[in-house]
Amino acid sequence: MAVKKKNSASTIVNRKARFDYELGDDLVVGMSLTGKQVRAARDHRVQLQGAFVREKNGSLFLTGATFTIRADKAGESIADVSDIQLLATKKQIREFLTAKTRGSSIVATKLLTEGRYIKLVIALGKGKREWDKRETIRRRDLEREHNRMMK
Repeated sequence: MAVKKKNSASTIVNRKARFDYELGDDLVVGMSLTGKQVRAARDHRVQLQGAFVREKNGSLFLTGATFTIRADKAGESIADVSDIQLLATKKQIREFLTAKTRGSSIVATKLLTEGRYIKLVIALGKGKREWDKRETIRRRDLEREHNRMMK
């Protein structure tokens, strides 16, 4: 019997989303994935940077996420960037779409791969201005220096 290797980190985080947006309410939704996309997610070959959620025909779709799929016999990898349908209730979709009409964006923040199902955490985000981003960098540097001095 083969022993399965357990991955230590079971979440894929979109760190750029925290930097570019002031995040608000979040929601955990399911995803409608193909088998190759599931294997890529379990092997942590997914990139959420630049991914966002848009509405089409009353459903939410993840756009811009990159799943790196291994080729079968050729040694090359294929990047799959197709739209993925998100699974949420109509009430949850309606709440997020009303917030989006008020000027917020819906951003993918985390991909949870632990357990049987693969889930996506989406959040409402208000875009930061350039000076907000500089302030965030300045505050992070001060905290880092303060922690260094405390040691």
